[in-house]
Amino acid sequence: MWQVVLMINGYFISILGAAMLVAAGYDIYTTSASWSYFLNSAMFCLFIGLSLFLSNRAPIKSISVRQGYLLTTSSWAAVSLLSAIPFILYGTTSNFHDALFEAVSGLSTTGATILNDIESLPKAVLLWRSMLTAMGGIGIVMFAVALLPFLGIGGMQMFQRENSDLNDKFMPKFHYIAKRIFLVYLFFCVLCAVCLYFAGMGWFDAVNHAMSTIATAGFSTKNKSILYFDNVKIEAVISVFMLLGALPMTFYIVLLQNKFHQSLRTEQVVSFLKVLFFFIVGTSFCLVFMGVYDNFWTALRYASFNIISITTSTGLTSVNYLAWGVLFQTLFIIFAFTGGCTGSTAGSVKIFRWQVVWAYLKQSMITAVDPNRVVPVKVKQYTIDPGIISSVLVFVMSFFGVIMAVTLLLAFTGLDFATAFSAAVATVTNSGPGIVASIGPDGNYASLSVVAKYALMAAMLLGRLEVLTVLVVFTKNFWRK
Repeated sequence: MWQVVLMINGYFISILGAAMLVAAGYDIYTTSASWSYFLNSAMFCLFIGLSLFLSNRAPIKSISVRQGYLLTTSSWAAVSLLSAIPFILYGTTSNFHDALFEAVSGLSTTGATILNDIESLPKAVLLWRSMLTAMGGIGIVMFAVALLPFLGIGGMQMFQRENSDLNDKFMPKFHYIAKRIFLVYLFFCVLCAVCLYFAGMGWFDAVNHAMSTIATAGFSTKNKSILYFDNVKIEAVISVFMLLGALPMTFYIVLLQNKFHQSLRTEQVVSFLKVLFFFIVGTSFCLVFMGVYDNFWTALRYASFNIISITTSTGLTSVNYLAWGVLFQTLFIIFAFTGGCTGSTAGSVKIFRWQVVWAYLKQSMITAVDPNRVVPVKVKQYTIDPGIISSVLVFVMSFFGVIMAVTLLLAFTGLDFATAFSAAVATVTNSGPGIVASIGPDGNYASLSVVAKYALMAAMLLGRLEVLTVLVVFTKNFWRK
């Protein structure tokens, strides 16, 4: 069981080391005297990665379910640990747990930070933070497309038909999927960077924000995030690309193949856009009605950017929305729970699962009145199998169970309920900023205790890896032969 897991882990670690060489090259280009920090980190990672890969190299005939679970958990843990090394060597943080927090936040595309003065950091470190989000974003898409349907987590087996060579020949081989997803992802990153440059950003800021935007991650090169630029063109560009990142990457391949009407993903895309439209327009009217803004278009500008950001679990901010009042703080919790589409870089519950929950609720209300009536659970024209319904409900219960457990653990560290709950929601949904001032758009997670930070790191990874994928590894049954 371990040979394949160790080999693929070695492959991932080697990619991480190669990425560090890119950061080292940029550090040399900017005439920094500290480029050796990245070079040393890269050599260390390449040594470990290549050693694991070469010593366990063998043809992969198949991957068992147990190997799938173990590979997912171990690879994200290993890469997170090694990604923290440059932060430590550079002195970006004064201790290991802060460095690890920043690395986990980047790779999980959460965007929560413990850094008080981001703008004072060397450009190579800022680039590394953004590169972590880019790697985490593409990594989670591959995970969602290749492994989740195979593992059957949270109803993702619904999409196995679209991604398996055993059915319908939609995408015959994984390398076919991976190559095309990577090209789509890279294209959006480049296009976003170019658009941001012409909208008013410098090239360095544009490239960094492009990686963070497509990965729906939320890391910025500025302390005030997008508010620093106060540019409606920049906000419009980022809003569009946050939306693009929150749609399934395979959806774009479907479009290119002229199979728009054949994909189940089309239904969740349409539903996601409808829900987002309702959130934005409704909030904009509320902002005007409650006197927060006098002009509807101003309200629409700030509401649209920040709602898209939180709903897609990006976490970039263009205004301190906590100043809008308690009602909107509550709404932003709801936005964070919504999430993007399955197979995208977005986190949280995801719109497809809410569609299944809503369809099941409607069926239950009908049969409660007429018990003898046979009512299938349907999402649009698609009938949902009972096994998928069960899988979705288990996921949703586990998701909120983890939030409750993290909230309780944070409360034990001395945090008040509002801060503990907000931090738990922000990290498990991978949305980043919370709804209290200390960890909100103008705050960060630096003041939290060591125990709280480790709890939130676990929450970020649990949320990013769909909760059950990690929890299964820690059960007795998993290790029984």
